[in-house]
Amino acid sequence: MTAQLTEGVVALLRKPLMAHVATVMPDGTPQSTPVWIDTDGTDVVFNTAKGRVKHRNLLENPAVAISFVDNENPYRMIEIRGQAEMTEEGADDHINAMAKKYLGQDVYPFRQPGEERIIVRVHPRAVAGS
Repeated sequence: MTAQLTEGVVALLRKPLMAHVATVMPDGTPQSTPVWIDTDGTDVVFNTAKGRVKHRNLLENPAVAISFVDNENPYRMIEIRGQAEMTEEGADDHINAMAKKYLGQDVYPFRQPGEERIIVRVHPRAVAGS
């Protein structure tokens, strides 16, 4: 079953808001990480590096929950639950686009030597809030 992002949710995802991504650890406990967030209008998109905890967790279990609030109205909260799909294709360009969105910089300044970037695309199954 899939869920659609409303125009209001898409508009929020296009703003430079911090989101929290929750994944499932191997022992079944939740793990949450703040991330820069994006959308293609259908899916929620974020970027990470290979080997990070959320990447390892998503390799084992693609279930993910994302939550964020509207900076202009902190009582407006959105939660999106879905399945993650990961790809390396376009990940370097995407992290640079996120650096532009969040930092006003053309190139992601925090890249580590040898780091390999991953795009995580979350296909929504449930959306709460609007």
